[in-house]
Amino acid sequence: MQLTAYTKEFKYNWRLAAPVMLGMLGHTFVSFVDNIMVGQLGTAELAAVSLGNSFMFIAMSLGIGFSTAITPLIAEADSEQNFIKGKSSFKHGLFLCTVLGVLLFLLVFFAKPLMYLMKQPPEVVQLAIPYLDLVAFSLIPLVIFQGFKQFSDGLSMTKYPMYATILANVINVILNYILIFGKFGFPELGIVGAAYGTLISRFVMVGHLWLLLKSKEVSKDFVTNIKFFVLDKLMLKKIINLGAPSAMQMFFEVAIFTAAIWLSGLLGKNPQAANQIALNLSSMTFMVAMGLSVASMIRVGNQKGLQKYFELRRIAFSLFLMGILFATIFALIFFLFHKILPKIYVDFDDVKNLTDNTEVVKIAAKLLLAAAVFQISDSIQVIVLGALRGLQDVKIPTIITFISYWLIGFPVSWFLGKEEAYGSFGIWLGLLAGLSTAAVLLYIRFNYLTNKLIKTEVLETSS
Repeated sequence: MQLTAYTKEFKYNWRLAAPVMLGMLGHTFVSFVDNIMVGQLGTAELAAVSLGNSFMFIAMSLGIGFSTAITPLIAEADSEQNFIKGKSSFKHGLFLCTVLGVLLFLLVFFAKPLMYLMKQPPEVVQLAIPYLDLVAFSLIPLVIFQGFKQFSDGLSMTKYPMYATILANVINVILNYILIFGKFGFPELGIVGAAYGTLISRFVMVGHLWLLLKSKEVSKDFVTNIKFFVLDKLMLKKIINLGAPSAMQMFFEVAIFTAAIWLSGLLGKNPQAANQIALNLSSMTFMVAMGLSVASMIRVGNQKGLQKYFELRRIAFSLFLMGILFATIFALIFFLFHKILPKIYVDFDDVKNLTDNTEVVKIAAKLLLAAAVFQISDSIQVIVLGALRGLQDVKIPTIITFISYWLIGFPVSWFLGKEEAYGSFGIWLGLLAGLSTAAVLLYIRFNYLTNKLIKTEVLETSS
Protein backbone atom coordinates (compact mmCIF):
# COMPACT_ATOMS: atom_id res chain seq x y z
CA MET A 1 0.00 0.00 0.00
CA GLN A 2 1.32 3.46 -0.93
CA LEU A 3 2.28 6.00 1.72
CA THR A 4 -0.46 8.38 0.51
CA ALA A 5 -3.08 5.82 1.61
CA TYR A 6 -2.05 6.67 5.17
CA THR A 7 -1.03 10.34 4.90
CA LYS A 8 -4.37 11.35 3.33
CA GLU A 9 -5.98 10.51 6.71
CA PHE A 10 -3.68 12.92 8.61
CA LYS A 11 -5.98 15.93 8.21
CA TYR A 12 -9.05 14.22 9.70
CA ASN A 13 -6.96 12.46 12.37
CA TRP A 14 -5.58 15.86 13.37
CA ARG A 15 -9.06 17.42 13.47
CA LEU A 16 -10.17 14.76 15.95
CA ALA A 17 -6.96 14.52 17.96
CA ALA A 18 -5.92 18.20 18.22
CA PRO A 19 -8.68 19.31 20.65
CA VAL A 20 -7.96 16.25 22.86
CA MET A 21 -4.23 17.03 22.78
CA LEU A 22 -4.81 20.69 23.63
CA GLY A 23 -7.18 19.79 26.47
CA MET A 24 -4.75 17.27 27.92
CA LEU A 25 -1.77 19.54 27.35
CA GLY A 26 -3.74 22.17 29.23
CA HIS A 27 -3.91 19.83 32.25
CA THR A 28 -0.19 19.17 32.02
CA PHE A 29 0.61 22.82 31.41
CA VAL A 30 -1.12 23.70 34.67
CA SER A 31 0.96 21.04 36.38
CA PHE A 32 4.01 22.59 34.66
CA VAL A 33 3.07 26.07 36.00
CA ASP A 34 2.31 24.56 39.44
CA ASN A 35 5.75 22.97 39.52
CA ILE A 36 7.48 26.21 38.51
CA MET A 37 5.54 28.19 41.16
CA VAL A 38 6.07 25.57 43.86
CA GLY A 39 9.73 25.17 42.79
CA GLN A 40 10.28 28.81 43.82
CA LEU A 41 9.39 27.80 47.41
CA GLY A 42 12.16 25.14 47.57
CA THR A 43 13.08 21.58 46.58
CA ALA A 44 11.24 20.07 49.61
CA GLU A 45 7.97 21.70 48.44
CA LEU A 46 8.51 20.48 44.87
CA ALA A 47 9.19 16.95 46.15
CA ALA A 48 6.05 17.17 48.39
CA VAL A 49 3.81 18.01 45.41
CA SER A 50 5.45 15.11 43.54
CA LEU A 51 4.76 12.69 46.44
CA GLY A 52 1.17 13.90 46.91
CA ASN A 53 0.48 13.68 43.19
CA SER A 54 1.90 10.16 43.06
CA PHE A 55 -1.15 9.00 45.07
CA MET A 56 -3.39 11.10 42.84
CA PHE A 57 -1.92 9.67 39.63
CA ILE A 58 -2.79 6.14 40.73
CA ALA A 59 -6.38 7.09 41.57
CA MET A 60 -6.76 9.19 38.40
CA SER A 61 -5.46 6.35 36.24
CA LEU A 62 -8.25 4.09 37.53
CA GLY A 63 -10.92 6.76 37.03
CA ILE A 64 -9.75 7.93 33.59
CA GLY A 65 -9.00 4.38 32.43
CA PHE A 66 -12.47 3.18 33.47
CA SER A 67 -14.20 6.10 31.73
CA THR A 68 -12.60 5.19 28.36
CA ALA A 69 -15.12 2.32 28.09
CA ILE A 70 -17.77 4.94 27.23
CA THR A 71 -16.08 6.24 24.03
CA PRO A 72 -16.09 3.08 21.83
CA LEU A 73 -19.68 2.26 22.87
CA ILE A 74 -20.85 5.79 21.92
CA ALA A 75 -18.80 5.73 18.68
CA GLU A 76 -20.33 2.38 17.70
CA ALA A 77 -23.89 3.55 18.54
CA ASP A 78 -23.27 6.81 16.65
CA SER A 79 -22.16 5.01 13.46
CA GLU A 80 -25.27 2.76 13.78
CA GLN A 81 -27.42 5.90 14.43
CA ASN A 82 -28.88 4.19 17.51
CA PHE A 83 -29.84 6.96 20.00
CA ILE A 84 -31.34 4.64 22.64
CA LYS A 85 -28.19 2.48 22.79
CA GLY A 86 -26.00 5.62 22.92
CA LYS A 87 -27.98 7.29 25.73
CA SER A 88 -28.02 4.08 27.77
CA SER A 89 -24.23 3.69 27.37
CA PHE A 90 -23.69 7.31 28.48
CA LYS A 91 -26.09 7.23 31.43
CA HIS A 92 -24.71 4.00 32.88
CA GLY A 93 -21.14 5.14 32.24
CA LEU A 94 -21.75 8.47 34.02
CA PHE A 95 -23.38 6.70 36.98
CA LEU A 96 -20.40 4.36 37.35
CA CYS A 97 -17.92 7.27 36.99
CA THR A 98 -19.70 9.17 39.80
CA VAL A 99 -19.61 6.16 42.13
CA LEU A 100 -15.96 5.51 41.24
CA GLY A 101 -15.02 9.17 41.86
CA VAL A 102 -16.39 9.01 45.43
CA LEU A 103 -14.68 5.66 46.11
CA LEU A 104 -11.32 6.91 44.79
CA PHE A 105 -11.54 10.05 46.96
CA LEU A 106 -12.10 7.89 50.07
CA LEU A 107 -9.29 5.53 49.05
CA VAL A 108 -6.71 8.33 48.68
CA PHE A 109 -7.93 10.17 51.78
CA PHE A 110 -7.46 7.12 54.02
CA ALA A 111 -4.22 6.00 52.30
CA LYS A 112 -2.23 9.06 53.52
CA PRO A 113 -0.59 7.27 56.51
CA LEU A 114 1.20 5.02 53.96
CA MET A 115 3.54 7.96 53.29
CA TYR A 116 5.17 7.44 56.69
CA LEU A 117 5.78 3.74 55.90
CA MET A 118 7.44 4.44 52.53
CA LYS A 119 10.74 5.79 53.90
CA GLN A 120 10.21 9.14 52.16
CA PRO A 121 12.01 12.29 53.46
CA PRO A 122 10.10 13.40 56.67
CA GLU A 123 9.97 17.11 55.70
CA VAL A 124 8.45 16.11 52.35
CA VAL A 125 5.72 13.94 53.94
CA GLN A 126 4.80 16.72 56.38
CA LEU A 127 4.19 19.12 53.51
CA ALA A 128 2.43 16.56 51.26
CA ILE A 129 -0.38 15.49 53.66
CA PRO A 130 -2.39 18.79 53.85
CA TYR A 131 -1.92 19.20 50.09
CA LEU A 132 -3.33 15.72 49.45
CA ASP A 133 -6.43 16.27 51.63
CA LEU A 134 -7.80 18.88 49.23
CA VAL A 135 -6.55 17.42 45.95
CA ALA A 136 -8.08 14.02 46.82
CA PHE A 137 -11.57 15.59 47.01
CA SER A 138 -11.08 16.98 43.47
CA LEU A 139 -11.15 13.36 42.20
CA ILE A 140 -14.97 13.41 42.37
CA PRO A 141 -15.50 16.24 39.83
CA LEU A 142 -12.53 15.01 37.77
CA VAL A 143 -13.93 11.48 37.19
CA ILE A 144 -17.45 12.87 36.51
CA PHE A 145 -15.86 15.22 33.95
CA GLN A 146 -14.18 12.19 32.36
CA GLY A 147 -17.59 10.55 31.93
CA PHE A 148 -18.85 13.60 30.00
CA LYS A 149 -15.57 13.93 28.10
CA GLN A 150 -15.50 10.32 26.87
CA PHE A 151 -19.15 10.61 25.77
CA SER A 152 -18.34 13.82 23.87
CA ASP A 153 -15.29 12.16 22.27
CA GLY A 154 -17.43 9.19 21.21
CA LEU A 155 -19.68 11.57 19.23
CA SER A 156 -16.49 13.01 17.62
CA MET A 157 -17.19 16.31 19.49
CA THR A 158 -13.65 16.48 20.84
CA LYS A 159 -13.40 20.29 20.97
CA TYR A 160 -15.94 20.86 23.78
CA PRO A 161 -13.98 19.08 26.53
CA MET A 162 -11.00 21.14 25.32
CA TYR A 163 -12.92 24.40 25.88
CA ALA A 164 -13.92 23.32 29.39
CA THR A 165 -10.36 22.29 30.20
CA ILE A 166 -8.87 25.57 28.94
CA LEU A 167 -11.29 27.61 31.09
CA ALA A 168 -10.50 25.46 34.14
CA ASN A 169 -6.77 25.78 33.52
CA VAL A 170 -6.91 29.58 33.32
CA ILE A 171 -8.82 29.67 36.62
CA ASN A 172 -6.33 27.20 38.15
CA VAL A 173 -3.26 29.25 37.17
CA ILE A 174 -4.80 32.51 38.49
CA LEU A 175 -5.88 30.91 41.80
CA ASN A 176 -2.50 29.23 42.21
CA TYR A 177 -0.66 32.52 41.80
CA ILE A 178 -2.96 34.30 44.26
CA LEU A 179 -3.07 31.54 46.91
CA ILE A 180 0.47 30.08 46.75
CA PHE A 181 2.15 33.47 47.15
CA GLY A 182 -0.64 35.38 49.00
CA LYS A 183 -1.39 38.07 46.39
CA PHE A 184 -4.18 40.71 46.43
CA GLY A 185 -4.70 40.45 50.19
CA PHE A 186 -5.15 36.65 50.27
CA PRO A 187 -3.15 34.58 52.79
CA GLU A 188 0.08 32.93 51.60
CA LEU A 189 -0.84 29.23 51.63
CA GLY A 190 2.16 27.67 49.85
CA ILE A 191 1.44 24.28 48.28
CA VAL A 192 -2.01 24.13 49.97
CA GLY A 193 -2.90 27.14 47.77
CA ALA A 194 -2.09 25.02 44.71
CA ALA A 195 -4.48 22.35 46.02
CA TYR A 196 -7.33 24.88 46.39
CA GLY A 197 -6.72 26.04 42.80
CA THR A 198 -6.98 22.47 41.51
CA LEU A 199 -10.15 21.71 43.50
CA ILE A 200 -12.11 24.81 42.44
CA SER A 201 -11.07 24.60 38.77
CA ARG A 202 -12.22 20.96 38.48
CA PHE A 203 -15.74 21.82 39.65
CA VAL A 204 -15.83 24.65 37.08
CA MET A 205 -14.66 22.21 34.39
CA VAL A 206 -17.59 19.79 34.91
CA GLY A 207 -20.20 22.54 35.00
CA HIS A 208 -18.88 24.23 31.86
CA LEU A 209 -18.74 21.02 29.79
CA TRP A 210 -22.31 20.09 30.79
CA LEU A 211 -23.55 23.54 29.72
CA LEU A 212 -21.72 23.25 26.38
CA LEU A 213 -23.16 19.78 25.62
CA LYS A 214 -26.65 20.89 26.75
CA SER A 215 -26.54 23.79 24.26
CA LYS A 216 -25.70 21.60 21.22
CA GLU A 217 -28.45 19.91 19.20
CA VAL A 218 -26.43 16.70 18.67
CA SER A 219 -25.79 16.07 22.37
CA LYS A 220 -28.67 17.91 24.12
CA ASP A 221 -31.02 14.92 24.39
CA PHE A 222 -28.22 12.70 25.72
CA VAL A 223 -27.24 14.95 28.66
CA THR A 224 -30.72 16.10 29.76
CA ASN A 225 -33.58 14.16 31.40
CA ILE A 226 -31.20 11.47 32.65
CA LYS A 227 -33.01 8.98 34.88
CA PHE A 228 -29.86 8.41 36.89
CA PHE A 229 -31.13 5.63 39.17
CA VAL A 230 -33.18 3.68 36.61
CA LEU A 231 -30.46 1.21 35.74
CA ASP A 232 -30.12 -1.84 33.48
CA LYS A 233 -27.95 -4.58 35.01
CA LEU A 234 -26.83 -5.87 31.60
CA MET A 235 -25.57 -2.44 30.49
CA LEU A 236 -23.84 -1.88 33.85
CA LYS A 237 -22.15 -5.25 33.44
CA LYS A 238 -21.10 -4.44 29.84
CA ILE A 239 -19.46 -1.14 30.86
CA ILE A 240 -17.78 -2.71 33.90
CA ASN A 241 -16.43 -5.55 31.70
CA LEU A 242 -14.98 -2.97 29.28
CA GLY A 243 -14.03 -0.34 31.86
CA ALA A 244 -12.34 -2.47 34.53
CA PRO A 245 -9.62 -3.90 32.20
CA SER A 246 -9.12 -0.42 30.64
CA ALA A 247 -8.68 1.02 34.14
CA MET A 248 -6.13 -1.68 34.97
CA GLN A 249 -4.19 -1.01 31.73
CA MET A 250 -3.81 2.66 32.63
CA PHE A 251 -3.15 1.78 36.27
CA PHE A 252 -0.26 -0.57 35.38
CA GLU A 253 1.41 2.14 33.29
CA VAL A 254 0.81 5.06 35.68
CA ALA A 255 1.78 2.92 38.67
CA ILE A 256 5.26 2.24 37.28
CA PHE A 257 5.81 6.00 36.84
CA THR A 258 4.52 6.44 40.40
CA ALA A 259 6.91 3.74 41.57
CA ALA A 260 9.66 5.81 39.94
CA ILE A 261 8.64 8.75 42.19
CA TRP A 262 8.80 6.54 45.29
CA LEU A 263 12.07 4.88 44.28
CA SER A 264 13.64 8.30 43.63
CA GLY A 265 12.38 9.37 47.10
CA LEU A 266 14.55 6.62 48.60
CA LEU A 267 17.55 8.39 47.04
CA GLY A 268 16.64 11.75 48.68
CA LYS A 269 14.63 14.93 48.10
CA ASN A 270 16.83 16.19 45.22
CA PRO A 271 16.54 13.02 43.07
CA GLN A 272 12.78 13.09 43.79
CA ALA A 273 12.51 16.73 42.69
CA ALA A 274 14.58 15.94 39.54
CA ASN A 275 12.31 13.00 38.79
CA GLN A 276 9.29 15.33 39.05
CA ILE A 277 10.83 17.73 36.49
CA ALA A 278 11.59 14.96 33.96
CA LEU A 279 8.17 13.40 34.56
CA ASN A 280 6.37 16.71 34.02
CA LEU A 281 8.19 17.38 30.72
CA SER A 282 7.59 13.80 29.51
CA SER A 283 3.90 14.11 30.43
CA MET A 284 3.51 17.04 28.04
CA THR A 285 4.77 15.09 25.04
CA PHE A 286 2.74 12.03 26.14
CA MET A 287 -0.47 14.10 25.91
CA VAL A 288 0.07 14.46 22.14
CA ALA A 289 0.20 10.66 21.86
CA MET A 290 -2.89 10.45 24.11
CA GLY A 291 -4.79 12.73 21.71
CA LEU A 292 -3.93 10.39 18.84
CA SER A 293 -4.92 7.43 21.03
CA VAL A 294 -8.41 8.91 21.55
CA ALA A 295 -8.70 9.58 17.79
CA SER A 296 -7.63 5.96 17.23
CA MET A 297 -10.32 4.71 19.63
CA ILE A 298 -13.05 6.83 17.97
CA ARG A 299 -12.14 6.00 14.36
CA VAL A 300 -11.62 2.28 14.98
CA GLY A 301 -14.90 2.21 16.96
CA ASN A 302 -16.72 3.85 14.02
CA GLN A 303 -15.27 1.37 11.48
CA LYS A 304 -16.12 -1.55 13.77
CA GLY A 305 -19.74 -0.34 13.86
CA LEU A 306 -19.71 -0.19 10.03
CA GLN A 307 -17.89 -3.58 9.85
CA LYS A 308 -15.30 -2.18 7.42
CA TYR A 309 -12.21 -3.95 8.73
CA PHE A 310 -9.79 -3.23 5.86
CA GLU A 311 -10.53 0.50 6.26
CA LEU A 312 -10.22 0.11 10.04
CA ARG A 313 -6.67 -1.22 9.70
CA ARG A 314 -5.61 1.43 7.16
CA ILE A 315 -6.92 4.27 9.35
CA ALA A 316 -5.26 2.82 12.47
CA PHE A 317 -1.91 2.62 10.65
CA SER A 318 -2.23 6.26 9.59
CA LEU A 319 -2.52 7.16 13.30
CA PHE A 320 0.47 4.97 14.24
CA LEU A 321 2.54 6.78 11.57
CA MET A 322 1.48 10.21 12.88
CA GLY A 323 2.47 9.16 16.39
CA ILE A 324 5.94 8.06 15.29
CA LEU A 325 6.52 11.37 13.45
CA PHE A 326 5.56 13.46 16.49
CA ALA A 327 7.56 11.24 18.87
CA THR A 328 10.70 11.59 16.73
CA ILE A 329 10.44 15.40 16.92
CA PHE A 330 10.02 15.30 20.72
CA ALA A 331 12.94 12.89 21.09
CA LEU A 332 15.18 15.34 19.23
CA ILE A 333 14.00 18.27 21.39
CA PHE A 334 14.72 16.37 24.63
CA PHE A 335 18.11 15.25 23.35
CA LEU A 336 19.20 18.69 22.14
CA PHE A 337 17.89 20.69 25.11
CA HIS A 338 18.25 18.18 27.98
CA LYS A 339 20.55 20.54 29.92
CA ILE A 340 18.46 23.67 29.34
CA LEU A 341 14.85 22.52 29.99
CA PRO A 342 15.26 21.58 33.71
CA LYS A 343 16.59 25.08 34.51
CA ILE A 344 13.08 26.50 33.95
CA TYR A 345 11.91 24.82 37.17
CA VAL A 346 14.37 26.17 39.74
CA ASP A 347 15.55 29.58 40.95
CA PHE A 348 19.31 29.98 40.47
CA ASP A 349 19.14 33.40 42.20
CA ASP A 350 18.20 31.62 45.44
CA VAL A 351 21.65 31.53 47.11
CA LYS A 352 20.37 29.50 50.07
CA ASN A 353 19.22 26.57 47.88
CA LEU A 354 21.78 26.95 45.07
CA THR A 355 23.61 23.67 45.83
CA ASP A 356 20.32 21.69 45.90
CA ASN A 357 18.99 23.38 42.75
CA THR A 358 22.21 22.69 40.84
CA GLU A 359 22.09 18.99 41.78
CA VAL A 360 18.40 18.74 40.80
CA VAL A 361 19.07 20.20 37.32
CA LYS A 362 22.07 17.90 36.78
CA ILE A 363 20.03 14.76 37.61
CA ALA A 364 16.98 15.90 35.59
CA ALA A 365 19.16 16.58 32.51
CA LYS A 366 20.36 12.97 32.54
CA LEU A 367 16.79 11.64 32.95
CA LEU A 368 15.67 13.58 29.87
CA LEU A 369 18.13 11.53 27.78
CA ALA A 370 16.26 8.35 28.80
CA ALA A 371 12.95 10.16 28.14
CA ALA A 372 14.19 11.10 24.64
CA VAL A 373 14.79 7.43 23.81
CA PHE A 374 11.40 6.17 25.03
CA GLN A 375 9.32 8.82 23.17
CA ILE A 376 8.69 6.48 20.22
CA SER A 377 7.83 3.34 22.21
CA ASP A 378 5.59 5.37 24.57
CA SER A 379 3.73 6.88 21.62
CA ILE A 380 3.24 3.54 19.83
CA GLN A 381 2.00 1.67 22.90
CA VAL A 382 -0.68 4.23 23.82
CA ILE A 383 -1.99 4.73 20.24
CA VAL A 384 -2.18 0.96 19.61
CA LEU A 385 -3.92 0.58 22.97
CA GLY A 386 -6.51 3.16 21.82
CA ALA A 387 -7.09 1.15 18.63
CA LEU A 388 -7.57 -2.05 20.65
CA ARG A 389 -10.11 -0.28 22.90
CA GLY A 390 -11.92 0.82 19.73
CA LEU A 391 -12.13 -2.88 18.84
CA GLN A 392 -13.42 -3.45 22.43
CA ASP A 393 -10.50 -5.82 22.98
CA VAL A 394 -9.45 -5.15 26.56
CA LYS A 395 -8.61 -8.38 28.42
CA ILE A 396 -5.47 -9.54 26.58
CA PRO A 397 -4.04 -5.97 26.41
CA THR A 398 -4.45 -5.77 30.21
CA ILE A 399 -2.28 -8.88 30.62
CA ILE A 400 0.25 -7.42 28.15
CA THR A 401 0.52 -4.14 30.08
CA PHE A 402 0.97 -5.99 33.39
CA ILE A 403 3.77 -8.16 31.97
CA SER A 404 5.49 -5.19 30.29
CA TYR A 405 5.49 -2.79 33.22
CA TRP A 406 5.60 -5.03 36.27
CA LEU A 407 7.38 -8.22 35.22
CA ILE A 408 9.93 -6.43 32.98
CA GLY A 409 10.00 -2.65 33.63
CA PHE A 410 9.76 -2.50 37.44
CA PRO A 411 12.47 -5.11 38.21
CA VAL A 412 14.87 -3.17 35.95
CA SER A 413 14.00 0.09 37.77
CA TRP A 414 14.43 -1.61 41.15
CA PHE A 415 17.84 -3.17 40.45
CA LEU A 416 19.37 -0.37 38.41
CA GLY A 417 17.82 2.45 40.47
CA LYS A 418 19.82 1.79 43.63
CA GLU A 419 22.38 4.36 44.74
CA GLU A 420 25.25 1.92 44.19
CA ALA A 421 24.02 1.20 40.62
CA TYR A 422 22.76 3.97 38.27
CA GLY A 423 20.51 5.85 40.73
CA SER A 424 17.72 7.95 39.14
CA PHE A 425 18.93 7.14 35.61
CA GLY A 426 18.60 3.41 36.37
CA ILE A 427 14.97 3.95 37.44
CA TRP A 428 14.25 5.53 34.06
CA LEU A 429 15.99 2.71 32.18
CA GLY A 430 13.31 0.48 33.73
CA LEU A 431 10.59 2.78 32.34
CA LEU A 432 12.22 2.53 28.90
CA ALA A 433 12.27 -1.30 29.10
CA GLY A 434 8.59 -1.48 30.13
CA LEU A 435 7.30 0.94 27.49
CA SER A 436 9.29 -0.70 24.68
CA THR A 437 8.00 -4.18 25.59
CA ALA A 438 4.41 -2.91 25.72
CA ALA A 439 4.75 -1.23 22.30
CA VAL A 440 5.95 -4.44 20.62
CA LEU A 441 3.44 -6.81 22.27
CA LEU A 442 0.39 -4.54 21.79
CA TYR A 443 1.25 -4.04 18.12
CA ILE A 444 1.50 -7.85 17.64
CA ARG A 445 -1.96 -8.19 19.24
CA PHE A 446 -3.51 -5.50 17.00
CA ASN A 447 -1.90 -6.96 13.87
CA TYR A 448 -3.24 -10.44 14.70
CA LEU A 449 -6.82 -9.26 15.41
CA THR A 450 -7.18 -7.01 12.35
CA ASN A 451 -5.78 -9.61 9.95
CA LYS A 452 -8.26 -12.11 11.40
CA LEU A 453 -11.19 -9.66 10.92
CA ILE A 454 -10.13 -8.88 7.33
CA LYS A 455 -10.00 -12.61 6.47
CA THR A 456 -13.55 -12.97 7.84
CA GLU A 457 -14.69 -9.96 5.78
CA VAL A 458 -13.12 -11.37 2.59
CA LEU A 459 -14.73 -14.82 3.13
CA GLU A 460 -18.17 -13.24 3.71
CA THR A 461 -17.84 -11.06 0.58
CA SER A 462 -16.76 -13.96 -1.65
CA SER A 463 -19.44 -16.38 -0.41
